[in-house]
Amino acid sequence: MRNKLFDVAVVGGGISGVCAAIGAARAGAYVILIERYGFLGGTLTACGTGPMMTFHAGETQVVGGVCAEVIERLKQKGLSPGHIYDTTAYTYTVTPFDSEGMKLELEAMCQKAGVTLLYHTCVTGVDKKDGKITSVSVYHKNGGEKIRAKMFVDASGDCDLSFLAGAKVNKGRKADGKCQPVTMNFKVTNVDTDKVKAYIKTHGEEFPRLKGDLGIVDRSSRLSIGGFTKTLQNARRDGRVSFLREDILFFETNRKGEFIVNTTRVTGIDPTDPADLTKAEIEGRKQAQEILAVLKRDISGFEESYLEFTGPFIGIRSSRQIEGKHVITEEELISCKRFSDTVAHGGYPIDIHSPDGLNENMFEEKGLAPGAFYSIPLSALYGELHNLITVGRCISVTFEAQAAVRVSPIAGATGHAGGVAAAICAIDNINIDDVNIEAVQKELKKQGAFLAV
Repeated sequence: MRNKLFDVAVVGGGISGVCAAIGAARAGAYVILIERYGFLGGTLTACGTGPMMTFHAGETQVVGGVCAEVIERLKQKGLSPGHIYDTTAYTYTVTPFDSEGMKLELEAMCQKAGVTLLYHTCVTGVDKKDGKITSVSVYHKNGGEKIRAKMFVDASGDCDLSFLAGAKVNKGRKADGKCQPVTMNFKVTNVDTDKVKAYIKTHGEEFPRLKGDLGIVDRSSRLSIGGFTKTLQNARRDGRVSFLREDILFFETNRKGEFIVNTTRVTGIDPTDPADLTKAEIEGRKQAQEILAVLKRDISGFEESYLEFTGPFIGIRSSRQIEGKHVITEEELISCKRFSDTVAHGGYPIDIHSPDGLNENMFEEKGLAPGAFYSIPLSALYGELHNLITVGRCISVTFEAQAAVRVSPIAGATGHAGGVAAAICAIDNINIDDVNIEAVQKELKKQGAFLAV
């Protein structure tokens, strides 16, 4: 890569970074995507994070563009059932997928768009001049080098590039800086789904989120469920589960009888501290074994199941956030405020996993009216650096608002928007502060994005 000048350099190959890179390349930019691992998809393909939740707000699909195209391509190949009814009764739709298939599809889409992929590469430093990033220092198997670009997109998930560049960032809850708990997802296979459904239908008291509507489990081709509250309480009372959690939550993948279990909870962790992350991953795998034992002993259908894998790294809900030109608030989400520079939308509710352990309001409504969707402005994707755009779960939002926009479809939508904006800036040789928002919106719509503007 030495001596090359890219139009756009994207740091991070999760769903937001992939959507950014493809969006930028389709808008005519010369793009490089830098990823620390040897595959794309981030937590979706590495950590067992899934399904994707939610592309919809009521009957309206509010996330389109590149992110939605990924699912359509997987669906055509039998690698996803598409957007299906959420049988947890928490949100509108969930989107299971085959993680190995997604890796391949993301790579194929990037290569077709002309994106240069650079795996096994970490950003270690930033060079700046006159309020702009001129290059990023990276480290890989051949040592170090600098990658130059006109525009940079931070899709690292933790604002790593923004932090290294000296941009203003915030972290955690305003009162004390604490972040949401981290979770070690794990996959279990050889589950008898029919037996699990039968158990749910005869133990309604264990599923307060369903509010007595137990037939909901038959309304989708894959089972998603949160509950087993008494089972978990009993396991904690008996000393078989060592951590605080309200319910057991799991989701069937594209493969029937295979479930992602999203139940472990490690609190008191700073996700940007490597020592804390090390502790969290050790603890997370311990907790996974505890929950697996409960599933096999106490829940019908899991008797013959077995652990398929735990992720190579723990799942992070929140850490650093860029402090942008605009900071999206909880009130703006609930009121569904529309912005003149809207570039993305979302319909996922405000879903805060308390840094303190148990969520006292776990089964209460989260403020959004049924079918309502909120807007995300471009001004929440950049701050004082003239050629840096931040996308994904670390955009400029309050702690409360971040608990809504952090999910993967919305991360994909903001990534797509940030990539298109970066491409226009690079091609026109202008700063992000000066970009024509109507040009950005026009290009996003051309690429299939949903925009209510």
